[in-house]
Amino acid sequence: MLRKLLFRQAPGAYRFLSTQSTLPLLSKCSVFSYCSSSRPEIPPSNSIEHLEDQPTNTISIDRSGLYSPPEHSHEPSSDSELVKHLKGIIKFRGGPISVAEYMEEVLTNPKAGFYINRDVFGAEGDFITSPEVSQMFGEMVGVWAMCLWEQMGQPKRVNLVELGPGRGTLMADLLRGASKFKNFTESLHIHMVECSPALLKLQHQSLKCMDEENTSEGVDKRSLSTLAGTPVSWHATLEQVPFGLPTIIIAHEFYDALPVHQFQRGSRGWCEKMIDVTEDSSFHFVLSPQPTPATLYLMKRCKWAVPKEVEKLNQIEVCPKAMDLTSTLAKRIGVDGGGALIIDYGLNGVVSDSLQAIRKHKFVNILDNPGSADLSAYVDFASIKHSAEEASDDVSVHGPITQSQFLGSLGINFRVEALLQNCTDEQAEALRTGYWRLVGDGEAPFWEGPEEQVPIGMGTRYMAMAIVNKKQGIPIPFQ
Repeated sequence: MLRKLLFRQAPGAYRFLSTQSTLPLLSKCSVFSYCSSSRPEIPPSNSIEHLEDQPTNTISIDRSGLYSPPEHSHEPSSDSELVKHLKGIIKFRGGPISVAEYMEEVLTNPKAGFYINRDVFGAEGDFITSPEVSQMFGEMVGVWAMCLWEQMGQPKRVNLVELGPGRGTLMADLLRGASKFKNFTESLHIHMVECSPALLKLQHQSLKCMDEENTSEGVDKRSLSTLAGTPVSWHATLEQVPFGLPTIIIAHEFYDALPVHQFQRGSRGWCEKMIDVTEDSSFHFVLSPQPTPATLYLMKRCKWAVPKEVEKLNQIEVCPKAMDLTSTLAKRIGVDGGGALIIDYGLNGVVSDSLQAIRKHKFVNILDNPGSADLSAYVDFASIKHSAEEASDDVSVHGPITQSQFLGSLGINFRVEALLQNCTDEQAEALRTGYWRLVGDGEAPFWEGPEEQVPIGMGTRYMAMAIVNKKQGIPIPFQ
């Protein structure tokens, strides 16, 4: 979760793909038809016409079909800065924005994005992630990373990258659990890909980092995690992580925060859902009258799908940034060696209408008070697999398997039993609850507390997938 590996869209007018250039491509896909009609609000009459009884060199412009913003008011507005910014984009372009652009602004706007200036994780935040549930999650991911490192031939220098590290809890638990394996930890250089200044500070604290000031000119400040004596660097994007070394990449609940485009089947075929402003100045959904740039990704996604899988759907979500990110990961792993572990909730197939908003652990309307709730969508694991395989012939993709299978095969059952041997009753209750949330399915059968606090298992809702260099064989536990 962001986490930012998002490439900000350049400002400027929103451009639809021209119907002439796109439709020949679309016609090759027999399963689909796409909207191509003109904007219904524009009148059919000519926009320039001569007036009678006027000199022939005088013209009049018919503006009846143009967007007319509400009259400017000097009354104070209750809109937040982010809402004003979103409405400003729509007004400047004279038309709606995509759901993906709305999602990106809401989550990662530099001034008012949901992830940017606050801690949104844990019981006091808006949602709880697996690392916040139990230390065992980060420990098991550490076991996976060490096993992959051994399959790589135990290289002396390795980049260990985490995308969207949240509070840094997962990496901290990983390093604590691996601290006794000196050969492994001494080979690591940790790279945290993070765009939020607030979360970066929390990660620095979680990893118990000490900063070393360098006196040499042109040399950046260096941080060292005292948990395992490991150097740590922070980057805004994955591209800033140095190339040339074997790389292990962890993406836990990162893909679900990447912006998605939504398409809806209508009388004119597949049309992209957009977000516009109504006359009463609220946000609402509209359908694009013409093919949009994201239509190309819809075509690619549908090419990978079985026709019957698409025919039964009225809505489809595609995530171009997930496809592009996966391509980047696969190319790097194919050249430098290593692997990537992706854990998230989603489907192993085409995703329909899954975008949701969560505020204070409750679902809310996606368009309600943007910037105050987390937006996320199901991860399309099948799309990740196809994207990786198309990007590099030197990688193999394994999974997805359920989180319960992943953690169970790595030994979480033995770990919880070992921890229960030396803990208080209160700690034992927390361990059992955390264990169930990680590997269980549905409500915990042993729960005797308040009904509204019953632990819900995430073991089958979340899935794990690995992308590795083919030379390293099949990674544990995907054999």
